[in-house]
Amino acid sequence: MAVEALVRHGRAPAVHRWLDHYRHKLEDMPDTASRITAENWREALGDPRRIADWTVYFERETAERPWREVLAEWCPRLLPGIAAGATHPAIRVGHAVHTLLGGEATAPRVTEPAHGLGYWAARHQPLPAPTPLAPERAAAALDAVPPVSDQSGGIRDRLARLTGFPVWPPRPAGAPDEARARLEELVRAATHRYAAYGYGEPIMLVHAATAPNAVLRTRPALPRTLWGPSLEAAWAASAAVTAAYAPAEPAPARGPDPSAPEFSSLPSSSSSLSSAEEVFARAAAHGNDHAIKFADTALDVGDATALRAALGAVELIPPAL
Repeated sequence: MAVEALVRHGRAPAVHRWLDHYRHKLEDMPDTASRITAENWREALGDPRRIADWTVYFERETAERPWREVLAEWCPRLLPGIAAGATHPAIRVGHAVHTLLGGEATAPRVTEPAHGLGYWAARHQPLPAPTPLAPERAAAALDAVPPVSDQSGGIRDRLARLTGFPVWPPRPAGAPDEARARLEELVRAATHRYAAYGYGEPIMLVHAATAPNAVLRTRPALPRTLWGPSLEAAWAASAAVTAAYAPAEPAPARGPDPSAPEFSSLPSSSSSLSSAEEVFARAAAHGNDHAIKFADTALDVGDATALRAALGAVELIPPAL
């Protein structure tokens, strides 16, 4: 995921050094147990012990059929469990699809979404159904998400205490293009919100923005009929992470002074190329994969508030390099 972002933003020469520092986090793939098929997959869904079986299944599926066809078949099955693995599987799929849509579908590139889908299926974690209606705008909707009763333990512990979150948008998106616009709004709101609330849990709260952005990047590869369900899942992911980790009160964003010349000159809806490149350069030099992925999302949003949030993440998250 971080490597894809580094390469896309012109930081390919830094990849080998980044991998040298990251590889100690990698684990060997466990042995397979039994074959997953079109007939028995339901019994293996959400079983982390079957991650190797799921990986083999999706490698086989994407070798035998177009990857878009596999994605379209499995997204409706996996989206309700988007909280899987702290939303990392969905983010991994988003980065993989982004690469495929932007270039040739080579064997390694097709293997990557297969692994992401396998990770997602093995870690599949459904969320409770949303209940009351949220405010109209995404920013206010995130503010309206109640925290879980006990914000301690890992994400699985916290999400197990989640009893519900507001419905957003308060009415269904009427058309696929409206769903896309709403999803863009959510990504922007979650990215901006990090500037004030990221201090509560600097690493985990980036997922409130990077998970819906991964869904946004996956959307062009999906049938338009799935854009609405994708929006619902993206909101569920962002709301769940917010409930699990966001502090009760905002704090001033850390990082460079917002009145600094390089940012005060930026209009609210866009950023200069040089400033955006500098933000990503700082994230790349920082080296933490979450800081890199959040900066990548902030550059997609592209306004001054998003760039300040990305710099705040670089300040808050411990550096890896």
